[in-house]
Amino acid sequence: MKRNINRARSQSWDAVAHWYAGWTGTNGSRYHRTLAVPLLLEMLDPQAGEHIADLGCGPGILAPPIAERGARFVGVDLSPRLIAEARKIHGRSGRFLVGDATHLPVHVELPMGGFDGACFLLSIQDINPLDAAIASAARLLKPGGRLAIVMLHPCFRVPRQSGWGWDEGRGLKFRRLDSYLTPLAVPMQSHGSGTTRSYHRPLGAYVNALSMAGMALTGIREIGDLPMQGESKADRRAAGEFPLFLGLKAVKLG
Repeated sequence: MKRNINRARSQSWDAVAHWYAGWTGTNGSRYHRTLAVPLLLEMLDPQAGEHIADLGCGPGILAPPIAERGARFVGVDLSPRLIAEARKIHGRSGRFLVGDATHLPVHVELPMGGFDGACFLLSIQDINPLDAAIASAARLLKPGGRLAIVMLHPCFRVPRQSGWGWDEGRGLKFRRLDSYLTPLAVPMQSHGSGTTRSYHRPLGAYVNALSMAGMALTGIREIGDLPMQGESKADRRAAGEFPLFLGLKAVKLG
């Protein structure tokens, strides 16, 4: 199942677009609404009149909360089907373009150096190469522009290489890691007629990619999982102690 990450490039989610759009729903899944989107908005802090780009926007669930703050929204995704879904549901809240986040198309809606903010909302781990994606975001930003990234925490949530364990003697639930430093391209569960691929990189890879793109890391936020009804005390403690999501904020220098 492991593959060398350098041999795999990010792929369109067209084959699973119907499933993914159904899973997220119009306003995002429970995790989007309660954890991921609020964290992204906290890190990005969009202001009225600003120009915001969402790379790997999927069905466009971030467009309404950005528009509600008075900012202009442009979403980019490699999947034509997801972009069509975004235009159908959220077309009044922003503009949506088909494009590769690692090699953005030349388009009037994507002026280089024309954006106050850019973001990856649960998309950066579906995009490869990482350096090219971060560099694309940096090129969109004005000097002083902000980049916000929200992702599954790469230190604790490694696809097919991490999980939960139980210490019977201590009565504790713990997080197990089987791999961390090795970059991975992991095929995920099949949905409908296609599969997707998740790219694991250690945390340092993200910090280094930001630095190479002329970005300075200015903020980190880690948040735990949602409590579930009927969970034990050990379950609740573990959910709060081991982060589910990581938020990064960076500013373009120069």
